[in-house]
Amino acid sequence: MEKHTNQQIEILDQPFDVWQKVKDCQAALPMATCGALSLFIGSMRDFNRQAKVKNMWLEHYPEMTQSYITNEVAELRKRFQLDYVYIAHRVGIVRPGDTIVAVAVWAAHRRDAMAANHHLVEQLKAKAPFWKKETFADNEEHWVTANTPGASLVDKADD
Repeated sequence: MEKHTNQQIEILDQPFDVWQKVKDCQAALPMATCGALSLFIGSMRDFNRQAKVKNMWLEHYPEMTQSYITNEVAELRKRFQLDYVYIAHRVGIVRPGDTIVAVAVWAAHRRDAMAANHHLVEQLKAKAPFWKKETFADNEEHWVTANTPGASLVDKADD
């Protein structure tokens, strides 16, 4: 876990309570200045590639992963006024319904909180150094060879 006065990044090998983590962060923040909290929670689905997934193994190289996420947050601080950033990401065995990732961004204004949160979620999904191996219901295993970047929220709203 990396903790600074304005961010906390946790890579966890056990399930975690997102709501308690957010509550703990908020208790330590000067909430009078935080006008917005943007929260994303990503959970494991029980399907991929039209097949039922039993579980997924997430690997990472700790120093590389921590450095990547820390640098992403630092870059966003150059673009947005952020009060606090909390990121938790699971590694190890994850099962359908388990929370894989939580990204919480506090800022004075919703635009900064929402934009920074969206960017972080997309970077974690598409570029962060996590390697995933899925085990399907028939026990076939498959390494996920490429993460898929998401579309812009604005683009999706037009669909």
